Amino acid sequence: MKLFRAALLSLVLLLPPVVSAQQPAAGSEQTSARLAGEVLVNGRAMEYVRNLSDKFGGRVSGSAAYDRSAEWAAEQFRAAGIKDVRLEPFPLESTWARGRARARMTAPLERPLHLESLGWSPSTPAGGVRGEIYMLTDLSRDFIRRESGKIKGRVVLLDLAALLKDGYAAFTNLVAAQSLLKEAGAAAAVVGSADPNNVLNAFSLNWGARISPLPLAQLGMEDTTLIQRLLPQGAVTVEFQYENRTGGAAVDNNVVAEIRGREHPEEWIIVGAHLDSWDYGTGAQDNGAGCAMVLEAARAIAALGTPPRRSIRFALWGGEEQGLLGSAAYVRAHARELKDCVAALNTDNGAGHPRGWKVEGREDVQAAMTPISESLLAGLGGDGLSPELTFDTDHGHFLLAGVPALDLWVDMKHYDDIHHKPGDTLDKIAAHNLIAGAAVVAVTAHALAERPTRIAPQLKRDAVAGLLKKANLEEFLKAIGVWK
Repeated sequence: MKLFRAALLSLVLLLPPVVSAQQPAAGSEQTSARLAGEVLVNGRAMEYVRNLSDKFGGRVSGSAAYDRSAEWAAEQFRAAGIKDVRLEPFPLESTWARGRARARMTAPLERPLHLESLGWSPSTPAGGVRGEIYMLTDLSRDFIRRESGKIKGRVVLLDLAALLKDGYAAFTNLVAAQSLLKEAGAAAAVVGSADPNNVLNAFSLNWGARISPLPLAQLGMEDTTLIQRLLPQGAVTVEFQYENRTGGAAVDNNVVAEIRGREHPEEWIIVGAHLDSWDYGTGAQDNGAGCAMVLEAARAIAALGTPPRRSIRFALWGGEEQGLLGSAAYVRAHARELKDCVAALNTDNGAGHPRGWKVEGREDVQAAMTPISESLLAGLGGDGLSPELTFDTDHGHFLLAGVPALDLWVDMKHYDDIHHKPGDTLDKIAAHNLIAGAAVVAVTAHALAERPTRIAPQLKRDAVAGLLKKANLEEFLKAIGVWK
């Protein structure tokens, strides 16, 4: 590790400046080299992610583990020398914790099943659920009502691969179908896993930390395919039981730290990652890695001693897994000052080797980022720029507000192997990738805050709508109530 850091630091320090008509402010190459050196040689990124993963484990929104990790993160910002550190509350509609599940097939043969509750599912009734499997092939209201006689008292098996083939629009239909299934008398609903070896992955089938209308569970892939093979031959009966802990409205906290700018403190960059995670693993890649990058960027920039031209806010968001709740609440709470938000940077794609930044569909942001990427990020391997526009993590609500948004672009070749699964643990983190990613985040944030002019203007609503339409996101965002 020491050899790697020394070699990479040498590369950063020896990089020649790239001459460009849009070259960043004078001295930024030297400052960026200092920042990269601080991260690569004196960095604490691995220490941060080790604590989040091994000390707190799964940090489900609304849980005691999440609360403890938020307090810990605030202390890390303070220890870095940042004085303005605060916990900013936001509401959760309900809280939830997983209970242990037991499941088996009882006919036409008896065998155990690999099954766990989905997130924000209510408990099964006392004594559990027992019923024949009904395979649902249509999410429409008319179809479910027509089939209600067959659905009543049964366990509905949802084939997500088939039902979600139309993408985002189908997801909203799936959310709405849960209430229709309850009205039709379904005992419960189950979905099959897409991962082999009966490995399950944590998620919920709602948006907004709402308790589902009926018990929902996930079934292992091989168990699901067995049921599908048996169904044409006759009835398949299953039974399962779990007792989740659910609660009413609650308050969670975002963790926010700010380094005030020396010339234009009223203008600000925000650099964020989500602190919450699911509970199967310990949230190392998703998203302890992103949190470590934000904490490390804050520490390295504070260590420069001289604040940048503009303010930089560092945020660790809660409620991301339930629908970007913490960052959405922040955008609402700070609506009056959002006009002064110069850019929103986000990191939530794990600790793969950094490739650069997604510019979220904006050609003007890409043009402005090009000289920064070429002159400051190439030595870290993070000089790529992707036009991809996404709404799958916490830059999303800033994007809707017209703020120039950047999402860290990393190699995700093996990310889905552990995403939301029991294998999302510290041992999957490659230290050199994590450290390089932290350096890219730190250098980019400082360069944008130090730039003589804003990276790009904020977009008006019509221009944002055009980007969403081009990315086929507008109807989905309307359906989940975040875009009107």
